[in-house]
Amino acid sequence: MPNIQSAKKRVKVSETKNLRNRMVKSGVKTSIRKLNAAMTEGADAAATQYVATTSAIDKAVAKGIIHKNAANRKKARLAKMIAKA
Repeated sequence: MPNIQSAKKRVKVSETKNLRNRMVKSGVKTSIRKLNAAMTEGADAAATQYVATTSAIDKAVAKGIIHKNAANRKKARLAKMIAKA
């Protein structure tokens, strides 16, 4: 444990941010899993879930959790997957 007050605060802040980042990343992964499940149900379900998934990815980018290019790559791959089905 750090002895300096500012170092103690940095530990607390980094733990809080780490938790938030993990929650958002987990939400994105869950949304992608739901999209994969919706692909088997039909095109309408997949289309609505695709919108929700891209929205979750964009929110993660806005918060600085996922890099912009990584998010675009994920969205492109998902769109390609939906177009193929």
